[in-house]
Amino acid sequence: MDEVSAGTPPETDPAESGRGKGGLRRFLRRMASSKAELEAEELQKTSGVEGATPITDCAARKRHCVAGTLRTVTLRPRGGAPALEAELYDGTDVINLVWLGRRRIAGIDPGRRLRAEGLVSVQDGRKVMFNPRYELRGGS
Repeated sequence: MDEVSAGTPPETDPAESGRGKGGLRRFLRRMASSKAELEAEELQKTSGVEGATPITDCAARKRHCVAGTLRTVTLRPRGGAPALEAELYDGTDVINLVWLGRRRIAGIDPGRRLRAEGLVSVQDGRKVMFNPRYELRGGS
């Protein structure tokens, strides 16, 4: 009896054997996941590519760069002055972006992708960034 064939499985390429399982695993996960979960996963990937910190990891009183999609944009007066507030979602958490003294900013609309940088603070248990520097990304 040949030593190689006695009890040892035939040699296979690990890349080939893993490809089938991994592809099936990804397919099944995508089929079982909700649309919101898939969108959150995609946002997390694109935010990471842009070099942004996940919002869930942003610490208070520290400067961070975040990226995601604007969910809502509202005008809310603060102390008698206008303030434009936008809720940014990156798939991990949300942060409110607030531009004081502004009623409208061109391009700041729900569904728009945005990258913002600034000092993170926490107000009423919510993460907030006041007057952040921002870059509009591809989007709606």
